[in-house]
Amino acid sequence: MKANNVLGIIFSNMHDDKIGEMTATRTMGSIPFGGRYRLIDFPLSNMVHSEIKTVGVITKSNYQSLMDHLGSGKAWDLSRKRDGLFILPPFGHGNSVYRTRIEALNGIMSFLKGAKQDYVVLSDCNIVATMDFSDIISFHKEKNADITVVYKNMERPDNGAESLVLSCIGKNGRIKELLISPETEGKHPCAVNIFVAGREFLIKQISDCVSRNKESFLRDVLQSNVNDFKFFGYKFDGYLRLITSMNSYYQANMELQQAEVRKALFNSAPVYTKIRDAMPALYSYDSKVENSLIADGCVIDGKVENSIIFRNVKIGRHSIIRNSIIMQGTEIGENCDISYAILDKDVIMGDDRRIFALENSLHYIGKGTNL
Repeated sequence: MKANNVLGIIFSNMHDDKIGEMTATRTMGSIPFGGRYRLIDFPLSNMVHSEIKTVGVITKSNYQSLMDHLGSGKAWDLSRKRDGLFILPPFGHGNSVYRTRIEALNGIMSFLKGAKQDYVVLSDCNIVATMDFSDIISFHKEKNADITVVYKNMERPDNGAESLVLSCIGKNGRIKELLISPETEGKHPCAVNIFVAGREFLIKQISDCVSRNKESFLRDVLQSNVNDFKFFGYKFDGYLRLITSMNSYYQANMELQQAEVRKALFNSAPVYTKIRDAMPALYSYDSKVENSLIADGCVIDGKVENSIIFRNVKIGRHSIIRNSIIMQGTEIGENCDISYAILDKDVIMGDDRRIFALENSLHYIGKGTNL
């Protein structure tokens, strides 16, 4: 596979409504994750490791923090005179903001038509996984497929988000039947919103949908044409989590405390992110940390248990943080007690404050809040 023969497209705003509290001021792609990353770092790093040198990021709204994070793409080696990283604006034909995946792709039609690559990898930003797209593209070419759908045997998303289930797959991987959001229990072959297609084929299907006033990629491109085109399923067996709710976001972060999960995500290939130089974390004599991830630049004077602490967080004396996610720049005063909470960036909490919640009913504090 030639490195310059594949075009990457990342949807930064898909599924924003599924985690609305955190996407009120940012895109899904720029949601902080794991103490130092943003969600877009995973699909973007996967593309770079797979020798995809041209990547377009489709934006929609609240994308200032995403642009600040991505910059010129230097952290991903995508700052180039030719090819590289492209931030694609939200306005397409008619200067209207897109609502669906079809409209988003139609809005960047000039970018798709101007590209020289033969193949396109489409990926959402709510996918936490380390994946080699080169294997998927090779599979796609070997099968001479029109579209390859990446799937994993797992339970459907936990909040009723629209999902695609490959209900019937032939021995050779040919998809024979597709169901959208069926009432199912247990694990099934669920699409993870990563697709490979020929660029010309994709352009033709998008143009056809627009001309017929069709809007759904899943229903009008995939499900309606499953018997007419060659659609194949590529099974991914590695670690993967879809972020479709506040609870799934919390659980995916908490799983990073497990050594096998960190190994699955970070050992095979690094996950690149924007570099922020900071001093190492500082622990006072009275501090205590158990089963937690503490990022650089933190000052810990209290107790931290089973939590994810992002960069430059300050935790005051005699404060206790349990089973929580504390994001960058947050300052927690003395004698505070926090359990099952997510504190967004730059929260200021005074002394003697209490937050008690349950795992299935998390308490969220918005960005920049003063308590």
